[in-house]
Amino acid sequence: MAGTETHHILQRPDFDRPVKLLIVVAPYYKDIADDLVAGARAEIEAAGGGWDIAEVPGALEVPTAIAIADRSSNYDGYVALGCVIRGETTHYDTVCNDSSRAIQLMGLQGLCIGNGILTVENREQAVVRADPAQMNKGGGAAAAALHLVALSRKWGGQKTGAGFRPPQDTIRLAGDAKGNPTA
Repeated sequence: MAGTETHHILQRPDFDRPVKLLIVVAPYYKDIADDLVAGARAEIEAAGGGWDIAEVPGALEVPTAIAIADRSSNYDGYVALGCVIRGETTHYDTVCNDSSRAIQLMGLQGLCIGNGILTVENREQAVVRADPAQMNKGGGAAAAALHLVALSRKWGGQKTGAGFRPPQDTIRLAGDAKGNPTA
């Protein structure tokens, strides 16, 4: 059914200054991860961006690596890649739900993350979704991150002088030159 659906794809954003993304990938299924990374790299490069890559053991570690990178590096955004294939136990549900939830929470805190962690029933579904010549979910995740970076840059400079919040540089408190309160 998915093959007969049509989807609207947003036009690739333009950037007035370089953008750099960190691709965090869990290569548990190496061939699938390689295709996801190839799609992500191609999309980032097509937008004129740069990228670095970090590998982690599994999908549960992807959000943690992004959080560490955000605290200690200077990336504009992140691409989360990996693959979780349903097995015989409930571990699949835990990994899918927890990795997705952690990525979503970081996004709600302002990080620009494209989630390309595949959650599939079988290997065949993963291969089709990862292949850059087919569904290209790695490229889609990179595109999502790039769009979020573009929005962040567009809206990032509009925090002063809007609404009821006064611009920070016009707030003056009574005090001497060193900031000590005066009577």
